[in-house]
Amino acid sequence: MKRVLIVGAGKGGTSLLKILYAAKRMKIVGVIDHNKDASGFGLAKEYHIPIDTNWKNWIDQNIDIIIEATGDEHVLAEMMKLRNRHTVIIPGTVAYIISELFDEKESLLERIKLQMNNQELILNNIRDGMIVINNQEIVQFVNKSAERIVGYSKEKSEGQHIKDVVPNTRLPQILRSQRKEVNQKLFLENDKKVITTRIPIINADDRLIGAFAIFKDITEVMNLAEENTDLKEIKTMLEAIIQSSDEAISVVDENGKGLIINPAYTQITGMKEADIVGHPASADISEGESMHMKVLKTRRAVRGVRMKVGPGKKEVLVNVAPVIVDGKLKGSVGVLHDVSEIQSLTSELKRARQIIRNLEAKYTFDDIIGTSPEMRLALEQAKVGAKTPATVLLRGDSGTGKELFAHAIHNESDRKHNKFIRVNCAAIAESILESELFGYEEGAFSGAKHGGKRGLFEEANLGSIFLDEIGELSLNMQAKLLRVLQENEIVRVGGTEPISLNVRVIAATNINLEKAIMNRSFREDLYYRLNRLPIFIPSLRERITDLPELVDHIIQKINADYGRNVRSIGEQALVNLQKYQWPGNIRELENVIGRAIIYMDMNEEVIKQGHIPELEAPSATSTYSGPPTNTNQPLQSAVENYEKEFIFEAYKRNKFNKTKTSKDLNISIRNLYYKLEKYKIEKPSMQ
Repeated sequence: MKRVLIVGAGKGGTSLLKILYAAKRMKIVGVIDHNKDASGFGLAKEYHIPIDTNWKNWIDQNIDIIIEATGDEHVLAEMMKLRNRHTVIIPGTVAYIISELFDEKESLLERIKLQMNNQELILNNIRDGMIVINNQEIVQFVNKSAERIVGYSKEKSEGQHIKDVVPNTRLPQILRSQRKEVNQKLFLENDKKVITTRIPIINADDRLIGAFAIFKDITEVMNLAEENTDLKEIKTMLEAIIQSSDEAISVVDENGKGLIINPAYTQITGMKEADIVGHPASADISEGESMHMKVLKTRRAVRGVRMKVGPGKKEVLVNVAPVIVDGKLKGSVGVLHDVSEIQSLTSELKRARQIIRNLEAKYTFDDIIGTSPEMRLALEQAKVGAKTPATVLLRGDSGTGKELFAHAIHNESDRKHNKFIRVNCAAIAESILESELFGYEEGAFSGAKHGGKRGLFEEANLGSIFLDEIGELSLNMQAKLLRVLQENEIVRVGGTEPISLNVRVIAATNINLEKAIMNRSFREDLYYRLNRLPIFIPSLRERITDLPELVDHIIQKINADYGRNVRSIGEQALVNLQKYQWPGNIRELENVIGRAIIYMDMNEEVIKQGHIPELEAPSATSTYSGPPTNTNQPLQSAVENYEKEFIFEAYKRNKFNKTKTSKDLNISIRNLYYKLEKYKIEKPSMQ
């Protein structure tokens, strides 16, 4: 079985991998691609095929065939230069060599029949080997060529059983079947390779009297054929790949005349093979320039070009690569992708993602971007909380990533294999919120379903429930939620029997719960039940050092969503973004980067300052009017008031960055959090 190495794990290499693996005609020893995220790597791992990023590591690994699927002519040229002389490089189109071996068999047999009396003289002078046996499988005749090929002398062979001379011969089977076998391969024990024809001998009375084999030594011929890797088989294989591929493929020669199209191409363009093959490459284009002709002129591949093809003006994306053999341009290969199909698949993927997102946690701590001290502290607290069953309260401004933390906490916990239910308390009407959270019994109200309905808490049993915007709950719902947290049970609307639950609650809010308690809009007892493990998620302005890493992550995400190829952001644009206060946090940053990319030209790869929409820095106004003027108060109160003002001024001076403030005050970050909460020191409101 031939050993095959596939270089290039993109769509073309992946298709080759699927077909070759299914055919099981050759052994795939490795899949190579410089891109570690190449789509073919996942398939290779599934098939237990080794992967690598450098094909040079494999060039001396006894490879019979290297299929170069990158389309890069420099890679092909370097492969041709470095390959082992026994290794065949397939650039995509191949020629084939067919060797015709025997043309004298039938005439020779006729001569044998006509000249039986002189057969030994004749047969000893032919170049083909010949062995004759009787109907008892005993060797009767061996000519000189047979002696040379088989390696047994005439004296040692004649009179012996045929299996003692040629152990793997099929002449005994010919005696039993009385049917000839023509041009069959046979490998002898002395490593000789022969092509043999076996024929039964039947006399004039129609009686079987024996059989004979005539054979030719093709060892050298087969070695040469194997060195050229059976090009006929490869050609057939590649044609089968093209014809069976779901990708629409067209091939033209060096003059731009159509050579091959497959059924998928016909289906997309609506044009028949006769309309394309033999005609100029522009024959199928209704709007746009022929990429085949452009590639033939420039010898460079083009990718992702939009055009319209066929009489129906089907909109497609085109990838075209040159076919270069021994440094000579032989044509080009094009692959078409139906834009409408891509859009449909993208929509289906988005819908599927939304469904999955509603049923299970999508993100892990690896998806949370940031290495600033503030973010590291929040991550450490979250990872500790994930290992306990305690209720977690995520606090932070809107857009800081509280939901991301909730997903990660669930996925890090021992509940990760159970459901993760998301509830936006502010998005569900007060009139139906109780029935949505706790479910209802049959007949509980007008329109209730037959048999009742499970609530979201029941759905999340043994898993986690994420209550976002919990500060928006009414006092009535807060009381019912408190009972769930205290008793670990719920009562459905219209029901009387409590239902025990084992649910991990993760809550989140962007409001100041302490102020809400003072305003009597949030229950103090529920606050203490929720606030067992508070995690403060820093705003973007508090961890502005993470901004470059966040921008890079957002660029990659938008590239995947919009099909763009933006590589980075300019230095000046990044500096200006770092000067902004970001009242909308990560959500606002995603909006700004997304708008910038949308308005960029398709061929631009770097976000520049001109692409960034104008950002107005919000004014920071102090919540406090200055140091207290009332001196008629106890010393302890005066000290606390002074400490409160002193901390606020340091907080403001450090642009409300907690880490810098703690260093400025020479206290720990945890102590600072305590004092900020103690004195109810808030971040400035953004106007």
